[in-house]
Amino acid sequence: MNYIVVDLEWNQAMSSKSSVFNKLPIHLSGEIIEIGAVKLNSDMSLGDEFTVDVKPAYFKRMHYKVKKITGFDKERLSHGLPFPDALEAFRDWCGEGATFLTWGCDDRRILEQNIIIHDLDWDWIAGWVNLQLIYNLQTGGDKNQKSLASAMEHFSIEQTRVAHDALGDAYNTALVCTHLDMKEGMRLYPDAAQILASRMPNAKPQTESRDGDALLHESCSGFSTKAAAFADERIAALNCPVCGKELTGSKWVNQGDQRYMSVYACEEDGPFLMRVKFRKNAEENTWTANRLLYRADDAAVEFYHTKAAQSRRRGRGHTKKKNRPAK
Repeated sequence: MNYIVVDLEWNQAMSSKSSVFNKLPIHLSGEIIEIGAVKLNSDMSLGDEFTVDVKPAYFKRMHYKVKKITGFDKERLSHGLPFPDALEAFRDWCGEGATFLTWGCDDRRILEQNIIIHDLDWDWIAGWVNLQLIYNLQTGGDKNQKSLASAMEHFSIEQTRVAHDALGDAYNTALVCTHLDMKEGMRLYPDAAQILASRMPNAKPQTESRDGDALLHESCSGFSTKAAAFADERIAALNCPVCGKELTGSKWVNQGDQRYMSVYACEEDGPFLMRVKFRKNAEENTWTANRLLYRADDAAVEFYHTKAAQSRRRGRGHTKKKNRPAK
């Protein structure tokens, strides 16, 4: 398993009513200014390190609280990479099949939001593990969050890296991993939230998991055209992964780079986001389609509708063939 411990630092808007939000397809909670990561070797020892500063495109003024905590200033960020370049460098460093380990869920949420506003590929970041859950499982805790500092104190880990620095926090988090039974933790991880909830006073049984990882990942090949793929039930047909009800998707929206997306809504279990990415098989002159299904949060649904509206504006005045994916 390719385990990568990742930590992010991000800037915030000066005000929740800032005019910058008018330029964005979704409400951006934070704009990434630093990515830090540490690879874990097969024996769970610490391996290669990665860090990059990111030049903000929207929240250009440093929020005074962020500046105080991180020490970042406008001068330092002016030398950072644009987010698309920083993410590409990070992806190249990660390699294939990465599973990201974070302390809490905020880093995942912020990274996904930043990928959405730059309209970049996010299928490769599907695997995430919240280490707080494994730590709580193995130290007798419940579902209440524990700070990274308290975990380091629990294991008598000396702080040798700067806190509130992305690489420093990733390094310290990786040190906590070396004190955990990661094999057992990963085995129990799918049920970790339910186990921890059962330890709470007056706990009630959990009836549903709302995990954000890919719920479905399939590859189908041999399509003569992309239109033929969208007409094939292997691509277009979907039953709700929770209740099994047959669902109907919204129109396919073209995101560029051979990527399309659609939203499938279940009355009982909410919306799901389907992503399809095509690859041309030059020798056979056919197409292969990879489809991934995710639960769709409000940001993902809002992003889909924004892209669909842009597609309608571009296509206004032109006749489209019925049941063709939106261009």
